[in-house]
Amino acid sequence: MGDQISRLLGRKIAGTRVVPLILKIVMIFVVFLLVSNFTTNYINLMLNRGEQIRLLNQLLVKDLRELHVFANNQYEIFNFNQDLNVAVTNIENAAIRNHRGDRSVSFGVAASGELFFYAAEMERVQRFDDEAALQHILDAHNDGVEEGTINFTHRGNDYFGVYKYNSSWDVYQVRGEELTEFYADSVRIFRDVALIILGITLIIAVVGVLLLRFILRFVRVITDSIMKMQADQTLNLLNMDGAPNDDVTYLGVAFNSLANTIDNLMNIFKKFVARDVAAKAYKEREIRLEGTRRELTILFTDIKSFTFMTETLGTDIIKLLNLHYDQAIRHIHEHDGDIGSIIGDALLAVFGTVEDDPENKSLQALRASYLITEVAASLRSEMSRRREVIMKQRGGLTEAEERVYKAVLLEVGVGLDGGQVFYGNIGSYERMVNTVIGDNVNSSARLEGLTRFYRVPIIVSEYVKDEVMSVNSDYRFVELDRVQVKGKTIGKKIYWPVPMDQIDEPMEHDIETFVQALHHYYQGEWREAEELFKASELIPSQVFLERITGENAPEDWNGIWTMKEK
Repeated sequence: MGDQISRLLGRKIAGTRVVPLILKIVMIFVVFLLVSNFTTNYINLMLNRGEQIRLLNQLLVKDLRELHVFANNQYEIFNFNQDLNVAVTNIENAAIRNHRGDRSVSFGVAASGELFFYAAEMERVQRFDDEAALQHILDAHNDGVEEGTINFTHRGNDYFGVYKYNSSWDVYQVRGEELTEFYADSVRIFRDVALIILGITLIIAVVGVLLLRFILRFVRVITDSIMKMQADQTLNLLNMDGAPNDDVTYLGVAFNSLANTIDNLMNIFKKFVARDVAAKAYKEREIRLEGTRRELTILFTDIKSFTFMTETLGTDIIKLLNLHYDQAIRHIHEHDGDIGSIIGDALLAVFGTVEDDPENKSLQALRASYLITEVAASLRSEMSRRREVIMKQRGGLTEAEERVYKAVLLEVGVGLDGGQVFYGNIGSYERMVNTVIGDNVNSSARLEGLTRFYRVPIIVSEYVKDEVMSVNSDYRFVELDRVQVKGKTIGKKIYWPVPMDQIDEPMEHDIETFVQALHHYYQGEWREAEELFKASELIPSQVFLERITGENAPEDWNGIWTMKEK
């Protein structure tokens, strides 16, 4: 008995049961088959119920119209013979002739809830017991609606029905069918089909086990042999039918050696390509020249005054760049970003390429952006500290040393934009690179360039602002301007994201003043805008004062600033 259980559920190795692959495949197959079939059956049931309700509504409307005409005729007869009981009895008999179920019901209810007539196979009642449904009918009547559909409860059961106001008798005629009774056939069919599905699935599972055991018979041979080796703490030859023992042993040892080699190569490979590219290459055993359209967030960062730095530092610029990029790239990877390219002082990163990443890609990019600026600030702080030490020791720096000091004071700008781009591999099978192409890529570079004009560390697009604000409130997005950058034909809003923990009361006041000034600026109200920009201590305010002061105010103003350079 124990051997049979082990063969079915797998052996225990070091307290852990190694479940046979065949069993997992069959169980997954059975579960998916059952879920698929039951779901399909249930969806079919729901769709059929919707169609049944539609047909039921048509039938009930037909019944109600016939009953309405008949009731009006009985009213004319009543006016002639004044025999109310006969009129009510005739209406009830006429209604019952159209009933299809044991709990079908037709009745006329007055506004007070009293029943004028009641037609059903059930015991007669005097009042309509669903006050909410009656109130719904009365409210609709007050709004000028005298007929419609209604769901109501009667004798503890749920009904679907239609109603119509009869002005002759001053009652609301209702025709309804009890839902459980109406759906009984569809429920029975669903149950019968479910049992058939279960039976067929069990048969398929048995056949599947037999077929899989035959197809995967060598898997059990390999698994049993490896388990025995592990239990005996020995390395033996795998016993494969039709295979020489020495060949199997060679393949096993060669595989272990090859696995270590591949692991080392993968670690090197990952340093030169994006992580999703490396993962796909490892999975598919190849890299293809292909691309897909993806929605990504693009980060572009650039080092300011780079020409001066290279002229001053020479080849030592490589050491400085590596010192900066080592930390900056770590922060990008920590926030699920990938490096698109590094060209000297410029770095492009993409966010959103990691599959099944629950994090908001624009939020991750923004967090990484601030960490990149902190890396540069940290390097500047360290250089300033070292300069102070030298100043104390020697009393000053030489002209050459002062120039080097200024060259190593790294300052970066970051631009963020996002949206639909083309992401993939380009080049040839001789040499290829992973890249991202799209208008939003160029836009992120333009936004980074604007950080120099507005003198803020980070500028983002409206896309990034909206995506971050949808999940996070740790940043205040200060609208900077509406800009038409060089190479574009339309203007876009740009924003300066400010961490909320950096905003104190004076800065909050300056931001609000800046926002008001920007409003007047957009309207071309230069005097009001100038006064408010002067009242705001935000650095970007000086940019606008230079634009609108004196004769600098633009003509033919449309609220969009056109940049003449990148």
